[in-house]
Amino acid sequence: MPDNINNNNNDDEFERYCYMCRRPESETGKLIGMAENLYICPDCLQKAFNSLSNNNFQFMDFSKFPGFDNMNTFMNMNNIPNSQKVKKRKEKDESSEDTDKKDEDDFANLTLDKIPAPHKIKEMLDEYVIGQEYAKKVISVAVYNHYKRVLTNTMDDIEIEKSNMLMIGPTGSGKTYMVKTIAKLLNVPLAITDATSLTEAGYIGDDVESILSKLLAVAGNDVEKAEKGIVFIDEIDKLAKKKETHSRDVSGEAVQQGLLKILEGADVEVPVGSGSKNAMTPTTVMNTRNILFICGGAFPDLEEIITNRLTKMSSIGFGAELRDTYENDPQILSKVTNEDLRAFGMIPEFIGRLPVIYTLQSLDKDMYVKILKEPKNAILKQYKKLLALDEVDLQFDDSAYEAIADLAMERNTGARALRSIIEEFMLDIMYQIPRDDSIGCVVITGDYINKKGSPIIKLRGTDI
Repeated sequence: MPDNINNNNNDDEFERYCYMCRRPESETGKLIGMAENLYICPDCLQKAFNSLSNNNFQFMDFSKFPGFDNMNTFMNMNNIPNSQKVKKRKEKDESSEDTDKKDEDDFANLTLDKIPAPHKIKEMLDEYVIGQEYAKKVISVAVYNHYKRVLTNTMDDIEIEKSNMLMIGPTGSGKTYMVKTIAKLLNVPLAITDATSLTEAGYIGDDVESILSKLLAVAGNDVEKAEKGIVFIDEIDKLAKKKETHSRDVSGEAVQQGLLKILEGADVEVPVGSGSKNAMTPTTVMNTRNILFICGGAFPDLEEIITNRLTKMSSIGFGAELRDTYENDPQILSKVTNEDLRAFGMIPEFIGRLPVIYTLQSLDKDMYVKILKEPKNAILKQYKKLLALDEVDLQFDDSAYEAIADLAMERNTGARALRSIIEEFMLDIMYQIPRDDSIGCVVITGDYINKKGSPIIKLRGTDI
């Protein structure tokens, strides 16, 4: 057996596993050492003895079989990669709190006085996310309250329940980007998963516990750290109940039902380093009580459901509101209710576990222009930096911003359209500039974006 297999193993950091049931020692109790690096829990050992006594089996001599001449090598538990091992839980000792704090990372050192207030969180989001003022305010308050609840841990007579969130907004409006940004600002573990791959247990696809497996992996297989993280489930609208179907809905309603206990808070058996449970995958138990779940989705055709509800409620006569009033409302999603989500196909129990529901606005032309100019990591700033490495100054005039925004609105795919548009007109520029050392400045105009002209090229040392 190569020596490098065992180089990354650390018995002081990871727990030992039962060779038979793959459960860690913290769940099985004291493991029994059978051979070098081979451990079996009392339950599995008792089952083995019962099976042998009932069937009159005799112990087999593995040395007579080819390839099994070294029992210790064949059953070497160190062959389990660290990605499938769980770090040991730290014992809480009041006398050694000061020593433990020195060894903890930034997340573990997160205290109540270090959590930014909601207005501070929103100010930080403003530097990266354009618009969506209401959504940023809601997520700032929800995250702040959640970590106050987790860090104070004062659950006496009044128990504070967590506030999972449902984020509704058109594609490209910044749902995923907002969650990524807030997790980065607070330095907390964040797992982003896609609901489209989830299926009911026993069917091809990922089990619902796989979302916790991803969070555990992001936290470095540290269960305590993962139990205070954030999970963002994207494309949650794809789990809507299938209408007019007579087959089992294994990827829709069944997944919603499977997520209920995870969202609410329960002890969940999670496969370590895998998307589904099987006999050869180690598992551990995670408590989801302090994990904040944020679900997001575009919910196509939800606008029509809202419009139908509002028009039914409107009166009939000369003073009645016309259907066109709602159909032309760009912010119709902000009027969503639980009734609309039920009509879309979300079951009531699932909606009830997402008490904070808010919407993101669709982007207009002014917002597109601001997205191009203002964020810290705006895409145009990225290209300016790329050309600056070639000692070339990249500039955009006002007509270029307007032209890019117009094209993005035509494509109707949100902020994602901006990068594809910019990639198209920057291709020739990025290709030609390294060939000519005399170019000192490139000015992008609206005519060039609309394919009616060329960019303005200025040579080094001149204004021409």
